Amino acid sequence: MTARTGTVELHHELAFMGITPPMFVALSMLVVIGIIIAAKVPKMIAGMLDARIATIKTQLEEASKLRAEAEAALAQAKARNAASAGDAAAIVAHAEAEAKAMLAKAEADAADLVKRRQQMAEDKIAAAERTAIAEVRAIAADAATRAAATILAEQHGADADRALVDRTIAGLGRLN
Repeated sequence: MTARTGTVELHHELAFMGITPPMFVALSMLVVIGIIIAAKVPKMIAGMLDARIATIKTQLEEASKLRAEAEAALAQAKARNAASAGDAAAIVAHAEAEAKAMLAKAEADAADLVKRRQQMAEDKIAAAERTAIAEVRAIAADAATRAAATILAEQHGADADRALVDRTIAGLGRLN
C-alpha cells in the first residue's frame, strides 16, 4: 500500500495596495456619499422644498385675505340687511365653512406636495447611489482583473506552468 501525499493549496484574497474588495466597496460608498454632500444635493432639495413651502404660505395668506374679504362682505350685508338676521347667520356660516374648507384643502395640498417632493428627492438620491455603486463596482472589477493578470504574469513562468501541467496530467489517471 502506498501512501499518497497531498498538496495544500492556499487561497489568498486579492488585495490592491493592501485594500481588499470589501474595503474598496466601503471606500466607494464613502466617496459616493462625499460626492452627494459636496454637490450639496441635500441643500438643493431643501431649497426646492423651502420654495414650495413659501408658495404654500402665500396661498394660505391669500386664503386668509379671502376670509377677511368674506368677513368684510358679511359686515356690509349685516349693515344693509339688519332686518334679515337669518340670512346674515347663513352667510357667516357659509363664509366660515368656505374659509375652513380652503384652509383645510391648502394644508392637505401642502402636506401632500411636501410628501411627494420628499419621495421624489429620496428616489433621485437612491438612483444616484445605485449608479455610483455600479460605477465603483465596475472600476473595482477592472482594477482586480488587471491586478490578477499582473500577479499571474509575474508568478507563472514556463517552469511553474510545466509543473502545474505535469501535476494535472498525473491527476487525470486517478479516479475520484
